Amino acid sequence: METNTWLQMVAGLATQTGMKILGAIALWIIGRWLVRLAVRLLSRAMQRGGVDATLIGYVRSSCTATLNVVLVVAILGFFGVETTSFAALFAAIGVAIGMAWSGLLSNFAAGVFLVLLRPFKVGDFVTAGGITGTVSEIGLLVTVINSPDNVRNIVGNSKIFGDTIQNFSFNPYRRVDLTAQLDHSVDHRAAIQMLTARIAAIPNVVRDPAPDVEILSFNLAGPVLAVRPYCGNADYWQVYFDTNRVIRESFGEAAFPVPEYHYAIRTDRPAAAPTVRSATAA
Repeated sequence: METNTWLQMVAGLATQTGMKILGAIALWIIGRWLVRLAVRLLSRAMQRGGVDATLIGYVRSSCTATLNVVLVVAILGFFGVETTSFAALFAAIGVAIGMAWSGLLSNFAAGVFLVLLRPFKVGDFVTAGGITGTVSEIGLLVTVINSPDNVRNIVGNSKIFGDTIQNFSFNPYRRVDLTAQLDHSVDHRAAIQMLTARIAAIPNVVRDPAPDVEILSFNLAGPVLAVRPYCGNADYWQVYFDTNRVIRESFGEAAFPVPEYHYAIRTDRPAAAPTVRSATAA
């Protein structure tokens, strides 16, 4: 009788355990399928939103790891295991990692905002984090900028996002700022008319807005002209050097005198003291 009772208890316990194991397996299979579905839907939504591929890959791996941990905790809870301690352990680990990697996490957060807000993109000419150059890579932690002297600069994203960003490629054209010195004897109206016509003929100078040539300031040599053509960012240095050459050649062909600084030096001599003669009484 006792043997039958013991067998029934073992059979019941085995059945109960087997059902739990089958339920856990089913929960794992269904959970994994739901995790993959959720990650896939999130990836498609981010791709449609034009999110950077690097960020999409990182978010996918992070979401997959997080959801798998949640699934394991849920399965343990299904078996009756106390999961409160696991949650506290994961929280402690997260705090420790956050304190140890605070700098990296700040760079990562800034990288996410750079990708989402898109103040610049790969190929743009920018000044960011104190570096001026062409963006060659936007990473989650750092951004790579190649300066005009062909030096590779790796800048932390937090430094870029916390500083002023200048994007020279965002607008369809930019201005080239140059000056031209005239002598006092030169007719500034003739010089302005000549430069305006010749600079407009430089390749890649846009017609709208037209180049600006006006008197900017004066100095001891004469008036100083502001010479400002407009061009696309890719043509900036070509227009810059061509404009300088046009200024030099135009003034030479027009035989304008070389500007010279003129000084007037005056010396004030003190008046001669009157001569005093002594008279002798006769």
